[in-house]
Amino acid sequence: MPETKNSIQDILDPNFARLLLESMADGVFTLNDKGEITSWNPSMERITGYTAAEAIGKSCMFLNFNQCFSKTCPTGIGECGIFQHASVDAKECFLRHKDGHDVSVVKNARTVREKGAIKGVVETVTDLTELQKARQKAEEANLRLGERHKFENIIGKSHPMQEVFSALDAVAASETTVLIEGESGTGKELVAGAIHYNSERKNSPFVSVNCSALAESVLESELFGHVKGAFTGAARDRSGRFEEAHGGTLFLDEIGDISPFIQLKLLRVLQEREIERVGESRKRKIDIRIIAATNKDLYGLVKSGSFREDLYYRLKVFPIHLPPLRKRKEDVPLLVSDFIRFQNQKTGKQVEGISQSAMRILMDYAWPGNVRELENAIEHAFVLCDARGSVNIFDLPVEVRQFALTNNLRQPAALKVVPATSRPASIKKLTRETLLEILEESDWNKAEVARRVGVSRTAIWKYMKKWDIPLKRTL
Repeated sequence: MPETKNSIQDILDPNFARLLLESMADGVFTLNDKGEITSWNPSMERITGYTAAEAIGKSCMFLNFNQCFSKTCPTGIGECGIFQHASVDAKECFLRHKDGHDVSVVKNARTVREKGAIKGVVETVTDLTELQKARQKAEEANLRLGERHKFENIIGKSHPMQEVFSALDAVAASETTVLIEGESGTGKELVAGAIHYNSERKNSPFVSVNCSALAESVLESELFGHVKGAFTGAARDRSGRFEEAHGGTLFLDEIGDISPFIQLKLLRVLQEREIERVGESRKRKIDIRIIAATNKDLYGLVKSGSFREDLYYRLKVFPIHLPPLRKRKEDVPLLVSDFIRFQNQKTGKQVEGISQSAMRILMDYAWPGNVRELENAIEHAFVLCDARGSVNIFDLPVEVRQFALTNNLRQPAALKVVPATSRPASIKKLTRETLLEILEESDWNKAEVARRVGVSRTAIWKYMKKWDIPLKRTL
């Protein structure tokens, strides 16, 4: 018993507690019940660049954490939610370093109570900077872990995509009709192809038809074929896509756009597995699997009377919903890594990756065009970025950067509105004269200049040395 008592006394000793905090690799700081920082260990100084003297007495808002309780940092401790939730568990986010760059961290927070009363908050911050290269390699490995995380050309490890992969695993081994639902750009055709090429029909044709791209009469002939003389211009017999897909899979994209007449003919095919060419009464047996896709609310179309209810239920035997990219932001780094790898192969460049500031913008952007828009954004960035550098903020499409500005997202200071003549589109356009202009505008603050240009402060120093620009304004 005495030994236990002495051990507890040692732990409660203030000097021991101080030494314990100073020896921790993780950053630790505490807040009082008003949300003011009351302690700040050396690791927090290393991670943030702010000394204890600079931090104590301030709110943690000055660190610009971009995530607290699944939202951006609030305006005060009263809106934070920590006192209501009592904890924040292992949330990965960014904080803003003193010199302006973003630091990737994991934060935890707990309220401290005594006899039920809240005394304050203790927060820990784990620096992930040293893990970035290892993480990139791990992400690339995750892309190739097999059918679970990369089902053919589909990339994702988020929970919504895990559910998609589970559905694909189940349905690929069956002959069931599948309806793929999802917004434009979510990869519906990739999913249809994955189902086919992982099924027993993989050695037979996979035929795709975009139903919204053709007029009714043209679509009818395209799907069912026609005989010579069936209509003006029908100079010979022609088999349709149903016959071409015999033994394999027919993918009907944008099925919600087909006319009532085509809906009726498709219903008969699903019921009888027979087709008739246009202008012919002969029935032809077909052995196909049908996969349909739509970016519309088919059930809503059924209720409005513009889509047949019986056809809807024939198609929706096994529905698969593809989540929009904004609902699976965890997959954005994986997709970016794969698109950069692809563009390197395509262009011959050796782009190493993407800056944390640019990645933060990609993570915050809503992606109305989904994965297709993200892929196009990376292709756009490759036109501007250095062949051996990395993708930075000003390589991204203007609408992506403008979204961050108009929605007041917590982005690096590089996104501050500055005169177009003083902000280069990319580092390769930076000249001595432009650099001098930005230095003047920034009151010769090198960190601010670095943020505007989109490079590190060290790079600015090198340019100043190269062009014989003094480190301080000359009078």
